[in-house]
Amino acid sequence: MMTNFNKYSLGATSAIITSLALIAGMTHGDNNRLNLIAGLLIIAVADNITDSLSIHILKEAEGVTRRQVLASTIGNFSSRLILTLSFVLIVMCFPSYPALVISIAWGTILLIVLSYSISIKRNTHPYREIAWHLLIALLVIACSRVLGDLIVKNITAA
Repeated sequence: MMTNFNKYSLGATSAIITSLALIAGMTHGDNNRLNLIAGLLIIAVADNITDSLSIHILKEAEGVTRRQVLASTIGNFSSRLILTLSFVLIVMCFPSYPALVISIAWGTILLIVLSYSISIKRNTHPYREIAWHLLIALLVIACSRVLGDLIVKNITAA
């Protein structure tokens, strides 16, 4: 059962945190929402294909069966695609700042559910797993926001 869960967990985590980082880094008053949607769609397709190929090659190198290789590749790709598209939908439906807040809430819920599921499968303390995963996500989001702010300030000042 753990193998079945593994084929989705990496893609889900990557989609959630990468989408939140992009939204946090690009959500500014004068930033075009279409640019953000385009960035998310590029992540949903191009980065997803690259990540899925990496998973595919890793699984081949581990020597798992062809069926397990394909299951991991397809599981990673589909989970990343679906979750990234959920963030695209949020950005399409809401203005900039509300989209950021709703995305963070949605991503937090997803990470909590994923972290809880992992902790149950590993028989570890759920709150510790959840706190650790949310802390990492928060650091990535904060760094992305700061980087986005610095870029906007320096481009505007130039």
